[in-house]
Amino acid sequence: MSRNLVFQALPVSVCLFKKNRFMYPPIVSHMASKPIELAALGRPLFPAMLYDCREDSFIPGVTLWDRKSLSEDLDTHPQLMTDLKFSTSDSLSSKSSLLNVSASLKASFLGGLVEVGGSAKYLCNTKSSNQQSRVTMHYSETSRFDQLTMTQLGQITYPQVFEQKTATHVVTAVLYGAQAFMVFDRSSAEDENKQDIEGELNAMVKKFPQFSIEGEGAVKMTDEDNKKAENITCTFHGDVHLEQNPTTYMEALEVYKKLPTLLKENPENAVPIKVWLYPLSLLDTKAARLEREISTSLIANTEDMMEELREVEMTCNDLSRRTEVNIFSDIKARLHSFQDSFSIYTTVLQKELARVLPAIRGGGMEEQSLEDTLRIHSSSPFNANLLNQWLDDAKSELYLLNNHSKTLNEINIEDSDGLNGILLDPDIDVVLCLTFTSLKYKDPYLSTLTEFLKSDKFKELDANKTLLSVTSDRKWFKDPDVIAKMRENLRLFKRFSEANKNEKSIRFIISAISNPSIPGSSIYLYENGKVTDTKFQPVSKPSPPVVKNVLARTVSLKLQKFWS
Repeated sequence: MSRNLVFQALPVSVCLFKKNRFMYPPIVSHMASKPIELAALGRPLFPAMLYDCREDSFIPGVTLWDRKSLSEDLDTHPQLMTDLKFSTSDSLSSKSSLLNVSASLKASFLGGLVEVGGSAKYLCNTKSSNQQSRVTMHYSETSRFDQLTMTQLGQITYPQVFEQKTATHVVTAVLYGAQAFMVFDRSSAEDENKQDIEGELNAMVKKFPQFSIEGEGAVKMTDEDNKKAENITCTFHGDVHLEQNPTTYMEALEVYKKLPTLLKENPENAVPIKVWLYPLSLLDTKAARLEREISTSLIANTEDMMEELREVEMTCNDLSRRTEVNIFSDIKARLHSFQDSFSIYTTVLQKELARVLPAIRGGGMEEQSLEDTLRIHSSSPFNANLLNQWLDDAKSELYLLNNHSKTLNEINIEDSDGLNGILLDPDIDVVLCLTFTSLKYKDPYLSTLTEFLKSDKFKELDANKTLLSVTSDRKWFKDPDVIAKMRENLRLFKRFSEANKNEKSIRFIISAISNPSIPGSSIYLYENGKVTDTKFQPVSKPSPPVVKNVLARTVSLKLQKFWS
């Protein structure tokens, strides 16, 4: 997957003191002496809160100063700003940019180290389908800036905190405010032009500031806009309290009108938006330090890896929703096996990131450890190329089945229970079933995924070992001879079903029965509930009639059965 945007780490600077206020001159080289500017992401990061930059976690209940010292010398002043942005991207890079998330903090989020809250839950809201079009509106507002003064830093009440080495930094300044994300989604059918849908959705969302208000707050919209709005859903992530979160376009429009007043009416509800962290090692050399940061390029590679896996998950979700998957149990079982293995692997991979990232930052590991994790992933059967190859094959198989069902759109597809129910119906003498015979088979790639999960994934994988390719085993639906025979069976079945559609004692259905001796498909003939022919070949016209009786002026004829 190509990366549209590599989000660079936010600039940080050294914090000096002048007249009991902070000033921020240029960066110095050593990580331990660098103050850090950090997005709060809905976490309770208040002045004097201790923070561990190795794991990007805060330490509640432990402080350097008593409450009285903090309340007396906290410097506060207003800082008002309002901003409105729109985004059509669902990538983590775009979301991180809107929330001003640094590259390092983004890596921690990818590793599951950071539990976000409030508006920052937007980071977790990802599309579940490739058929989704999405536009996000981001409203942000800041209200005040609080900072510690030199007085606190010079009079530490609890110096034993330094020896505990649980934190690397302390929060010295906080920018307060509120943010809100309204995520608008519109699903499109396979036969719709997704690009047109995306353009229409984008235009509708960007109309928010333009709609006029009438009478008692009603929104004036055209009939055409109202019709478009009916197909748009909304998900709200915000730092403001609403009586009810909006779920529709019209409800979102009502919330949008109220956003500017929500924080102004309740300024005490402002939350930390951005914080500044000061290294504890500058206050006491015994304190734990952030020894090194991970390079931006390596974080970008990690992000690419996780984004590729997210796209695999979306494709898998789309396939699992298809009608054919829920009808044909063999296909459903294979897809579930793929999903289960994939889910387990992504959890293991995230835990590995959560283990490696803090160790690198704390000096216990080198960056090479993260590079090794990425290398092992790339050489594993779970790399995105192999996963997508398997999904492409699954799409091809489902497309072939779907093509048959569309051609025979008036004929029901039955699972094994449905077929048995029809065979037991006493009013049905004859059942003609277009039967898929090759849906049940052992998939070597799925076996490889399962075996890999039993190994010691990120420690003993032999990078030189040749892993099984998805394409090493030829699939039945890629055999030209099998496809040609299936096309012929489809043609005969369709013609025969149309010629006999008014026969009440005959039922035409589509189903699946494993039969390796007849690859692809076959027409099964059932008479009185029993299969009598697994390779039935319908004729275009009945056999010649048999003379039953001859009278002076008439001849009685008997038609022969067309399936004999």
